[in-house]
Amino acid sequence: MRRRLALFPLCLLLLLCGGCGDPQEEGDLPLLILRYADNQPEDYPTTAAAAYFAQLVEERTQGKIRVRLYCNGELGNENQVLEQVQFGGIDMARVSVSTFAEPYPKIELLLLPFLYDDAGHMWRVLDGPIGEEFLISARQAGVVGLSWFDAGARSFYAREPIGGLEDLRGLTIRVQESAFMSRMVELLGATPVQIPYNDVYSALRTGKIDGAENNWPSYAFTGHYQAARYCLQDEHSRLPEMQIMSTVALDKIAGIDEDYVTIIRQCARECALYERELWRAQDADSERLVREHGCVVTQLTSAQREAFRRAVEPMYQEYPPEEQALIRRIRES
Repeated sequence: MRRRLALFPLCLLLLLCGGCGDPQEEGDLPLLILRYADNQPEDYPTTAAAAYFAQLVEERTQGKIRVRLYCNGELGNENQVLEQVQFGGIDMARVSVSTFAEPYPKIELLLLPFLYDDAGHMWRVLDGPIGEEFLISARQAGVVGLSWFDAGARSFYAREPIGGLEDLRGLTIRVQESAFMSRMVELLGATPVQIPYNDVYSALRTGKIDGAENNWPSYAFTGHYQAARYCLQDEHSRLPEMQIMSTVALDKIAGIDEDYVTIIRQCARECALYERELWRAQDADSERLVREHGCVVTQLTSAQREAFRRAVEPMYQEYPPEEQALIRRIRES
């Protein structure tokens, strides 16, 4: 089953990626071609799901609307793509919530460390009324929110053994270029270092940093596990990603047929469920890979996890009453 999941979207990508020729060479031309941007490679879960989305849209609009997929950051990095979607230069994209937090600060709540008990808790939130509220209010940032993709849970890994909160104290930990993530690492007793993602491997090798944090696929396929063999599976953050569309594209679709707007939204939700399937498979494969290569993986006990939660509690207290109420809704979901 896993092999079929991987091969199916790759076949689609041969037809749908931006550098593979015209989207339709014969027959009736589509009424609208949507440009879809993703910064990941062709075989990544998000791009594979985008290919599935493109297929669904073409089938259900009888070819009237087609989606042309651009992978590998061909249309720019996430910040550049988000800006283009806001202006209507790019029709659709998949962006991390951490990227989206700049034009829409409220969504930063979803990045709070130890906000969710587990993956099931996060999906109860995002697939329920709270998640729908965030999708609708994405209009505040000038885009249309369509659906939620998975990007896994992030944990710490280091060059030396780490088994709990006490082992993080004094370490230099690479974080994303984000004041939010730096604040979290400081509260856990470590020193945050903001360096570009592509420089992390060499920084680990040379000892410029003691460790970093990321999800299983990133830890595995970047080779970070070769330079930092000790992983503390604390799952401090779960970072969902949002599938978005420009308001300009939405108006164009509605101008053809209002029913097509409903079709696009439904296709976006179906492909999101497919992406989660692909992500779970890749996540498991990545964890198995690093374990097979002798990496030492330590899981938190309930008491240790509670200690981590207490350490980052000041981040929660910094929000105003209205957002405190939303945090309570999330935790109680």
